[in-house]
Amino acid sequence: MLEEHFVDSLHIGRKHHNKVEISQFSKSDSIYVIIRFYARAGARWSLKQEIRFRKAGDIDCDPKISDFNHDGYNDLTCVSLQAARGANEVRRLYIYNKEEDRLVYMRNSEHYPNMQYNPYLNCIDAWLVYGGCSTVFLRVRGDRLQEFASVEIYDGLLTVSDNDRYGKEKVIRRMKIEKGDMTRFRSYKPLIPY
Repeated sequence: MLEEHFVDSLHIGRKHHNKVEISQFSKSDSIYVIIRFYARAGARWSLKQEIRFRKAGDIDCDPKISDFNHDGYNDLTCVSLQAARGANEVRRLYIYNKEEDRLVYMRNSEHYPNMQYNPYLNCIDAWLVYGGCSTVFLRVRGDRLQEFASVEIYDGLLTVSDNDRYGKEKVIRRMKIEKGDMTRFRSYKPLIPY
């Protein structure tokens, strides 16, 4: 049974030249989503790709269209699950690739809840909420998100780390703070909260 349907041809990819349709269906034992991505061929739409995935939980896709890699073309996210009693909104991220005129699924995007574009550092940041919280700074690399820095608040300690080009993490600052602080940061060097 169709539960949710979303269509956009004004904002996704090359505006007015691309279209996305998202449909969420439920069966007795599962919920699944179909994403269809189109390109305009004259006056008609031509199907470029169809993406299917199963969802955990009965939550809306809540599609959002925004430029996550600051290339001038809008990308797509949709909710795939929630965690931490709703504090972590987990989304699948699809980056528009102009050369191939397709959406590229960021394979590890579901590891980074509460994603948003960060104009201050020209990157994506994610905010992970658990017994503490972490702001993680990410760059798009092929079909994956690559972490380059993070700020963690846990058990009265604030820890700032950055990663070298091989992904090895190095702690660059550690300090005591008040317990219970749940701050999201827009920069790690210097340390600037939202």
